[in-house]
Amino acid sequence: MSSFLGLYNYWIVIFLMMAGFYNVIARGNLIRKLVGLNIFQTSVFLLYISMGKVEGGTAPILAEGVTTYSNPLPHVLILTAIVVGIATTAVGLALVVRIRTAYGTIEEDEIQRREEGP
Repeated sequence: MSSFLGLYNYWIVIFLMMAGFYNVIARGNLIRKLVGLNIFQTSVFLLYISMGKVEGGTAPILAEGVTTYSNPLPHVLILTAIVVGIATTAVGLALVVRIRTAYGTIEEDEIQRREEGP
């Protein structure tokens, strides 16, 4: 039971991943879909950071008496992924603004109805 509770960070990742995926699939509002994608993306960030942490590990700086080091590469990659995530969110929001001006709505069903015509 203690190993089950000891992995709480992975349970949080799974919950956030499923919540973000549900928002993308179940919602018709384009802004809510973007929020769901951001939640999903955040869960992936947390997963990589959780896997990159070594219990008892320190920063990879040579020192006397230290034998266990944590790998900094996952954390650096996540910093890059955060920047890319912000950029893609900005592009997504810009597209939503353009869709709103073209169709007058950001609801997916309304856009499909207007695209099909009368």
